[in-house]
Amino acid sequence: MMRWWLATPLSILLILPAWAADGPIDEKALREVRETVKQLQARYEKTKDMQADFSQKTKIEGFERPVTSAGKVYIKKPGRLRWDYLDPATEQIYVNQDDVRVYVPEHKQVLVGKLTQMAASKAPLELLQGAAKLDESFEIEPTAGKDRGIGGTPLITLIPKVKAQESTQNLQKIIVGVFPKTYFIRTVSLHEISGNVTVFEFSNLEPNLGLGNEVFDFKTPSDAEVVRAPVLNGP
Repeated sequence: MMRWWLATPLSILLILPAWAADGPIDEKALREVRETVKQLQARYEKTKDMQADFSQKTKIEGFERPVTSAGKVYIKKPGRLRWDYLDPATEQIYVNQDDVRVYVPEHKQVLVGKLTQMAASKAPLELLQGAAKLDESFEIEPTAGKDRGIGGTPLITLIPKVKAQESTQNLQKIIVGVFPKTYFIRTVSLHEISGNVTVFEFSNLEPNLGLGNEVFDFKTPSDAEVVRAPVLNGP
């Protein structure tokens, strides 16, 4: 199974070789990208909660066919997330600040752990919540090539800084696309050192619904085994 940033036996992690700009960065393109980032962060600062549909496609180095899945995501500030995989198999990920629970109904198992120990990168969650100060953790650059997002919006390339925090140490880069006018995130492409790449595409975004905590509170089923998740990072 492919489960975005969680480095557990349920997960396959993402990413492509390092990218470096050829020649000097286009100053006009850089200003355009920085303005897009400014608009994106302004939008998410006004967003208290949100739900959306997502699709996910992971290209694994050495495999011809990508791994695909789809489901629904729920987000609430501060630090709460519910990520439901509905196709091709059911799996639920609940995040409350640093606490993570991964429920796999098929296996009747709940993995319990800490986000800081299980996550290859917290960047996707931080991006979707608008909590990350992107320029503190990333170099913000125009995306190489002529590709643009929907409606001609610029694609944003985020490259972790040399002294980036531990939560971004496995990332090579992130490429973000936004919806025109609203500046909500439409696509997130995660590129890691491993050589794989995962693309998330969001649709049917509904912000500020007043989602209650009950959406994010997980109750362990009586027939489920609780297992301590393995730790990705060292102690």
